[in-house]
Amino acid sequence: MYDPRMRKLADVLIDHSLRLQKGETVYIEAFDMPVEMLEVLLSKVYEVEGVPMLAMRSARVLRKLLKGADRKTVAQIGEVELEKMKRAQAYIGMRGSHNITESSDVPVEKMDLYNKLWWGPVHSQWRVPRTRWVVLRWPTSAMAQQAQMSTEAFEDFYFDTCTLDYSRLSRAMDPLVDLLERTEQVRIVGPGTDLRFSIKDIPVVKCDGERNIPDGEVYTAPVRDSVNGVISYNARTLYQGKVFDNNVLRFKDGRIVEATGSDTKGLNAILDTDEGARYVGEFALGVNPFIKSPMLDPLFDEKISGSIHFTPGNAYEEADNGNRSTIHWDMVLCQTPEWGGGEIYFDGVLIRKDGRFVVDELKVLNPENLV
Repeated sequence: MYDPRMRKLADVLIDHSLRLQKGETVYIEAFDMPVEMLEVLLSKVYEVEGVPMLAMRSARVLRKLLKGADRKTVAQIGEVELEKMKRAQAYIGMRGSHNITESSDVPVEKMDLYNKLWWGPVHSQWRVPRTRWVVLRWPTSAMAQQAQMSTEAFEDFYFDTCTLDYSRLSRAMDPLVDLLERTEQVRIVGPGTDLRFSIKDIPVVKCDGERNIPDGEVYTAPVRDSVNGVISYNARTLYQGKVFDNNVLRFKDGRIVEATGSDTKGLNAILDTDEGARYVGEFALGVNPFIKSPMLDPLFDEKISGSIHFTPGNAYEEADNGNRSTIHWDMVLCQTPEWGGGEIYFDGVLIRKDGRFVVDELKVLNPENLV
């Protein structure tokens, strides 16, 4: 049987996120997804007279592929996938993970090949700047366990979060965009954190359901060489199939000069992928009212109301500080009281304390005003 909420989600993806038009090709890349959702999504694409291109994938199979692959194998797949992506005007990436650490035993050098020859050229260099795209997860028992919720409760949370009124959220973000555009210096303070950087003349982008589902963040980027100080992230983070906790990054003139955490060796191995991996490509504030705590999924965790993420690696072209890398690692710091609190200052003025906006024009983004 079809869950009617699937149709509501398909409407959000096609009508709001992509605004798919007649005759346009949408590349749907589905990892471990239920066929019912894909059938509903395909029906919606046909209703608007779009052209679907579908790839059904498995995280287990991808792991096996990468573990045995050499450079020629990965490069050839990357070339084919790039040609497919070039035919699409829009892209939907759907991932129904059954095991978030499926690729944890793929050797670092194999993941490096994947990032440089497949993911980087296809997604970072083409899909992100050249297509209308949206990516999302799918609720599974594994995700419910990550969130420490029952499967039914998590499904309710998932659909509430993913199908919220994004038009209303978008309007509420406008004052934050305006303020960030006028801001030069940012300071972030909290337990183990005292970080300063400039965002002068870097564009500001609001994320209101057109790129990620769920959504709810406003991002920019630090001036590349301006970051100084230390940040202690308090949300566990998953990257390249491995879980990292208590990451602490120390910056000098933009560069990460010291990095420690639960897996200091693994953390530094990723940050040594290329020169740009030790610089930051994104600074964002999370404002989704339904997401209140981390669950080891970056698409949810980076939207947590009262959080920020400060991202080592590649900058988005929409808010470009010039940093280039095959890495883009959204590490999250929650600043609500239960996570230790903290403050954010724009040009010396306190704008958010303990996860709540305190200036009048931004109070509309506090959770009770969005649900």
